[in-house]
Amino acid sequence: MVSRRENDFIAPGDDVERAVEAVAMREKNTNQKLNDDKIMWPPSHFPQPEAPAGLYRKSNKSHGQRNIISRSLSHESSTTAAFNDVSLLGKYIKEKGGAMIKRFSSMNDRGPSSTVTEIDIPDTKVIVRTRIPEVKTEKLDIEFKGQISFFSRSSCRDCGALRSFFREKGLKYVEINLDVFPNRAKELKERSGSCYVPQIFLNEKLLGGLVVMNSLRNSGELEKRLQDIAGVKCPETAPKPPLYGYDDDNPQTKDNMLPIISLLRRRIPIQDRFIKMKRVKNCFSGADLVEAVVKELNCDRSKAVEIGKELESKHFIHHIFRENVVFEDGKRHHYRLLEHDPLIPKMYNFHGSTNDNEPKSAVIVVQQLTKLMIAIVEAYASDDRRNLDYYRISMSEEFRRYENMVQDLQRVDVFSMSTDENLAFFLNLYNAMFIHAISKVGRTKGNLNNDFCYIIGGYPFSLSIIKNGILRSNRKPTVYSLAKPIGPFDKRLELTQPKHNPLIHFGLCNGSRSSPPIRFFSAQGIQVELRQAAREFFKAGGIHIDLEKRTVYLAKLINWYSVDFGQDKEILNWILNFLSPTEAGLLTHLLSDDNTINIVFQNS
Repeated sequence: MVSRRENDFIAPGDDVERAVEAVAMREKNTNQKLNDDKIMWPPSHFPQPEAPAGLYRKSNKSHGQRNIISRSLSHESSTTAAFNDVSLLGKYIKEKGGAMIKRFSSMNDRGPSSTVTEIDIPDTKVIVRTRIPEVKTEKLDIEFKGQISFFSRSSCRDCGALRSFFREKGLKYVEINLDVFPNRAKELKERSGSCYVPQIFLNEKLLGGLVVMNSLRNSGELEKRLQDIAGVKCPETAPKPPLYGYDDDNPQTKDNMLPIISLLRRRIPIQDRFIKMKRVKNCFSGADLVEAVVKELNCDRSKAVEIGKELESKHFIHHIFRENVVFEDGKRHHYRLLEHDPLIPKMYNFHGSTNDNEPKSAVIVVQQLTKLMIAIVEAYASDDRRNLDYYRISMSEEFRRYENMVQDLQRVDVFSMSTDENLAFFLNLYNAMFIHAISKVGRTKGNLNNDFCYIIGGYPFSLSIIKNGILRSNRKPTVYSLAKPIGPFDKRLELTQPKHNPLIHFGLCNGSRSSPPIRFFSAQGIQVELRQAAREFFKAGGIHIDLEKRTVYLAKLINWYSVDFGQDKEILNWILNFLSPTEAGLLTHLLSDDNTINIVFQNS
């Protein structure tokens, strides 16, 4: 049904001409109204609305110059609906755009009352921390032909401060570490009159220690002195940089059993045998060794058996199945030379032959290795010791000396150490082995925890055996593991820690983001140093407490070894002993009631 306006009504009796005239006038008025309508187009950077097909002719004119096509009255309702839709779309875009601009403007407001500190999103916690502006250190723009050098020692605070200063200023320097190059101490005394470190040299001239350098730096004299030697070529009389293989004195004493074992290596009938349904390569029986000793040394069998026991205790020979037995005479007991063990070529402290020198004390050997590793870390790690330059480490003279010295572990006596000596020995050795593994092999080749091994005291030790077998008191690496790392008849079982100590996890570095920084320990203060390592770990972001949400955020390391730390509140009660007063107060408040505490393990 079509509605009509009053002036459109045609009275009965009017002739046809009047009817035609009325219709023509109506169409004229409608077209005039459409031409008079003003269309508000959205800004050019917004999507442009499109009218129904056929409404506009194709034209390059602007929006205001488009020609509107006259349409019949039957299309008036659809045209009006199209314009209404366009108007609603523009209004919607305008409102949403204004809301977004207002929101971004409020976030960019730097006033103290509008600072964003926390954004709450369902199931997600986002904390916005104030960014601390970086303090840019002005580097000295000096091109050097000369040389800056200084003598140092490992774990020296003044030497570390001097090293950091040179790095900040972008100055190249030569470091001579007296723990790595001990014979250079004589040179230092001749040049400076004492063995005090650090001692700085500009070319061949002695500048002094850290106090002198700070005084010159504060007065502006240091830069002037550096400018004076910048264009002067370093003379031959200046301290020499450490050279490959130079001053590499590692005094050794030949083992008193070396003549006997050298003779037996040629005289014992070594062959492959089938023992316990297995083919065992390069072995001999106890009777074979006894008979060879009796024949070559012209002694009785009891004396030959004593010699066999001493050879086994010094790890020149061992039982084919590494059973915890003493050397015995007879055809039923079979042994191997250490170098014939099929695992030996895979050991990274074996370089083609066994070390036949008199074994040193295990404590002394690891102290020497630790000094080298501390020197490596100080020279090639960042100040926080979380980032190491493994490529430069692998190319350094310190690392070459470490690889030579680590061979001394092959036949050391690791079974006579005290509990604290054992703990410090294997903690330091694990960290040193990890640096050795990444520098030598890299992260991408195989499973380093099981594949990277040393021969220590005649037995193979992988990173996993040291961590899970020795330090964690022979616990399974994961809850899914079927067997313990060390079997019940393995002599290495004697080396496991008598009581598990969760603090060891804060002294082991595995290179992950949740891992503590690399560090080394002393046997005398191992317990105190481990507690300090735990405090530093939690202080550096190992824990975060949200009192309002009753949530404690812990490092992933705690989750990996939750079997060592305990479950739920047991973990929190243990951690409480290693927190700062503020965090300890917050955690104590949460633990003071019986309400639920949420524990979330962070990804970093």
